[in-house]
Amino acid sequence: MKRIIFILAMIIGCLTINAKTLIVYYSYTNNVEKIVNELSRQIEAEVVEIEPAEKGLDYAANNYAIGSAQIGAIKNNPDNSSSYPAIDPVNVNLDEYDTIIIAAPLWWSQMAAPLQTYLFHHGKEMAGKNIGLIVSSASSGISGVEADAKRLIPGGHFLSPSLWIRSSQTSNASSMLESWLKDIDYERITTGIEDIGKDVAACFTVYSLSGRQLMYKSKSIDSLQAGIYIINGNKTYISR
Repeated sequence: MKRIIFILAMIIGCLTINAKTLIVYYSYTNNVEKIVNELSRQIEAEVVEIEPAEKGLDYAANNYAIGSAQIGAIKNNPDNSSSYPAIDPVNVNLDEYDTIIIAAPLWWSQMAAPLQTYLFHHGKEMAGKNIGLIVSSASSGISGVEADAKRLIPGGHFLSPSLWIRSSQTSNASSMLESWLKDIDYERITTGIEDIGKDVAACFTVYSLSGRQLMYKSKSIDSLQAGIYIINGNKTYISR
């Protein structure tokens, strides 16, 4: 089938959109922070760090007893806000972002408790957004963290695969992140390019790049030749 690239713009002459990315992370051992710093060198994104409200806690003491207790409280009553440890206020408007990357340490096979707190309060605001997940752990698999993320962001569009960076691999994060960004097709999703089928129920007013109107409120794109067009809207679509 012919390949047609539509560039939808709010006004004629606007050929692309600026899809914004937010990175939300928590880091105790600094492994996640190192990963996020490297990711920030590879993509344009704003970064928010989640910090516990109670300072000076030694999570590593007694075989991470504090973290284990926090995870246990959440698992016992995941729908109660009192189960989640308090965090510092986070001032960010999630409506401004199309893609959100969650970078999380693994605690006892689950997502670190402070980050769960943030998602418990704001995960519903991420509905419909692209959600990428990066997990740092010493050895355990990441399925528990993925399950936590999907529970806390029930309406998210999760990008596959998630990225698992073991603690021993942190020094190799640069190449792993580069490969992961390709795997999730990050460039495509952040330039607003998506797949659109021929049967999409939508009306398009289509213009040539010179501004000449080619279609008015048409529901069919089959008569268009392969090429670049401007139509009403705010995203870029690809038809194959």
